[in-house]
Amino acid sequence: MTLFLTALASVVVGLAIGILVMRGVSKAGLNKDQQKAEQILKNAESQAEARIKQAVLDGKTQAHDLKVEAEKEIKERRQEVSEQETKLLRREDSLNFRDQALGQKERQVQDKLQKVTDRLASLDEQERRLQEQIDKQIVVLEGVAKMSSQDARKELFAAVEKQMEHETVAYIKDKEDEAKASANAKAQEIIALAIERIAQQETQERSVSVVAIPGEEMKGRIIGREGRNIRCFEQATGVELNIDDTPDLITITCFNPVRREVARLALEHLIRDGRIQPGRIEEVVKKYQNEIDQEIMKAGEDAIFKLGIGRIDREIVRLVGTMKYRYSYGQNALQHSMEVAYLAGVMAAELGLNQQLAKRAGLLHDIGKALNIDQQEGSHVELGYKFCRKHGEKEIVLNAIQSHHGDVEPKFLTSHLVIAADTISAARPGARKESAQAYINRLENLEKIAREAPGVSSAYAIQAGREIRILVNPDKVDDITCTKLARQIRDKIEDTLTYPGQIKVNVIREVRAQEIAK
Repeated sequence: MTLFLTALASVVVGLAIGILVMRGVSKAGLNKDQQKAEQILKNAESQAEARIKQAVLDGKTQAHDLKVEAEKEIKERRQEVSEQETKLLRREDSLNFRDQALGQKERQVQDKLQKVTDRLASLDEQERRLQEQIDKQIVVLEGVAKMSSQDARKELFAAVEKQMEHETVAYIKDKEDEAKASANAKAQEIIALAIERIAQQETQERSVSVVAIPGEEMKGRIIGREGRNIRCFEQATGVELNIDDTPDLITITCFNPVRREVARLALEHLIRDGRIQPGRIEEVVKKYQNEIDQEIMKAGEDAIFKLGIGRIDREIVRLVGTMKYRYSYGQNALQHSMEVAYLAGVMAAELGLNQQLAKRAGLLHDIGKALNIDQQEGSHVELGYKFCRKHGEKEIVLNAIQSHHGDVEPKFLTSHLVIAADTISAARPGARKESAQAYINRLENLEKIAREAPGVSSAYAIQAGREIRILVNPDKVDDITCTKLARQIRDKIEDTLTYPGQIKVNVIREVRAQEIAK
């Protein structure tokens, strides 16, 4: 069609051109021009006719191609429709089959449901009949036993409860013994390892120091004219000098160990120098006060270096060194604190804890004892806690200081290690001194607590008060009650007595049967 229209347009254009040409010629050359125009018109008509034919031919060819393509597409569409119809028929057959199967299964389910319903009805009827028989039997049994079913149930439950109570106590005791055996074995292993790796010398508390003098002449020079030298010395040092008690010896008495040490060093220096007069006394005392301050810092630094606990505040270092001159129950405070630090560090290493932090807590647990020397108010626990908190110690260290005497509950495992290490260090043989009367009173109170318990026939404190052996009356106390009695006595001892370490409560029940064969 496109070619046909093109040819037609060409013909029209040719005709228009011919007309214009014809109008443009002059009358003189009309014939000649007319002939040329006619010739041009003929040529244009011929060309137009040829183009029209070609356009018609091309149009027919294009129409044929379009027809063939359309027929092909229609054929393919018909094929697809046929295939879809086939699939739909197959699915319809499948759905019909499934519908039939579901209908059959539904009928089977209905049949089974009906059977179950009938079975339940039959069981309900049987249960009703059995309940009637049970009710009749209960009435007969109540008449024979002269007891209602409620009373019988209560009596049965009471018997079962009593039996279960004994079984429960026995079971708990077995598990408790098993847990204690395992825990004690591990704890003993760790503590033994810690003790084996430390050795501290035994020390004794002193409130006096003794200085030897070369003769009576030196004693007079120390006293001075009208006692002015000795008064000056006592005022400068804060100690008391006893000269007349023992020949060739001067006793320095003071409960402040730092002042007593300054006095001892100053007095020895004055004796060697020979120049003893108030001005010289004050000069020498001042000198040794400075030296003791340096010695205190050095002792603190040495202790921290030996333990390897890292950087620490200078004021805390000074108090650590001051503990070198502090004694408690005959035990040197610095040696005790270092011993606790070593023990806590070893146990922390065995348990996989921070060894350095455990040592730090052990060293500082009694730091308040150094503050007590300065006459500050409060217990050494309270003073040590406040001082270390002020100087930025960690919460674990602060809790170890607070809890090592039971003032507060230990929050961290490291605090428990410090408590154990403190107990070991304080309770080991030779660590501390205790008066005989206080020791006897403690043992008497321990036995008294045990004898006050019901069913106890006798009690004996043994192992230096670390074990109480209790004999009970077998007619009043059975085997199960022995465990309960031991716990009661243990709790009363913990609430009443103050003691180092642990006290083992051992309850013994012995039954003897005797017969005579004739």
